[in-house]
Amino acid sequence: MSDSSTAVVSTIPTMTASLPDMSSTVNLTDLQLAIVRILWDKGECTVLEVQEALAPERKLAQTTVATILTRLEKRKIVRHQSKGRLFVYTALVTESQVRRSMVSDLTALLFDGSPAALISHLLSEKEINASDLDEVKRLIADAERGGGAVVGDNDAAR
Repeated sequence: MSDSSTAVVSTIPTMTASLPDMSSTVNLTDLQLAIVRILWDKGECTVLEVQEALAPERKLAQTTVATILTRLEKRKIVRHQSKGRLFVYTALVTESQVRRSMVSDLTALLFDGSPAALISHLLSEKEINASDLDEVKRLIADAERGGGAVVGDNDAAR
């Protein structure tokens, strides 16, 4: 292998090199979360595709969407690949990672880090139907047995 081919090989970025540090928190604003959800749902999108997907709820300029995606990329939440003249964005974080981070921060901020206080609040402040309550009981029983099932954790599909 010549020196020039070695230089080319050493400059190719790997997927793991661009992944965010999951020990850090991944907090997103409502708009950032809406954009990342579009990427989770569609897999990859151009700025225009994200703008169009947001349009029914939010009328944003293409430049605004591009700026948000650029900022998310700097935080290693998303990445882009050039396809011709277009940047095509994909999410680097999973829905589960974002949930875990944001719920952890919320629990720390509002409930002194107590998951029990968070659950107590949820049960007392929101009307819970019988099937949801049964699901919570099942999750608690699974956790007591050492199981790790999580409701709504569908990262396999994202």
